[in-house]
Amino acid sequence: MTSGKIVQDPFLQSVLLASADARQRCMELIDFAERSAVSSSQTLPNDIKLHLSQQQRLLHSDLATLRDASRESIFEVRMTKQSTSEARQEIDRLHLQLQNFYYEERHLRGEISACESYDHQYQQLPLIPVEEFLLEQPEHSDDDEKSLMFARINHELAEREALEQQRQGLLKTKQSLIADNKKRKEDLASLDKDLETFIDAAKPIQKLFEKH
Repeated sequence: MTSGKIVQDPFLQSVLLASADARQRCMELIDFAERSAVSSSQTLPNDIKLHLSQQQRLLHSDLATLRDASRESIFEVRMTKQSTSEARQEIDRLHLQLQNFYYEERHLRGEISACESYDHQYQQLPLIPVEEFLLEQPEHSDDDEKSLMFARINHELAEREALEQQRQGLLKTKQSLIADNKKRKEDLASLDKDLETFIDAAKPIQKLFEKH
């Protein structure tokens, strides 16, 4: 397989072509020089000098083309390295960002799992059974599970508030009865004291009656 079939880049193909032309021209110059060899004391004919001069100019042109191509290749390599480095940095940044997303996803999944398995206090409330609640309040029969739970909790709250009001009322009644009982005890104690004073005051009269 020739290099022209392996290399597909147009610029590199032009470099290979210029290199092949320069090599071919060098080989032709060497072959022409060997065929036109003369002694050092002899002078080359003008037509041979002209031909050699033309071939040398063409060879210099090919070499100049190769030098330009070499400089351009070096520049392209540098640009390619720079763009590759920038692309690698971008890939590293995206990879790090992806890893952070994976970490965040695992963290959120853990939080969701913890929330789903959390033993909420409302689940421990002594709510009335659903069947009994729906019999009392059939307007909630079409509610979803969440709305039904809210309704049952609100129902329990209303029941407890009503019981608390009853308790407060009974407590006030109890305190009133205690106050009344205390007042009556105080009245009875005062009456006993007055009675004892009356009895003590009546003793002289009783003794007088006993003499007669």
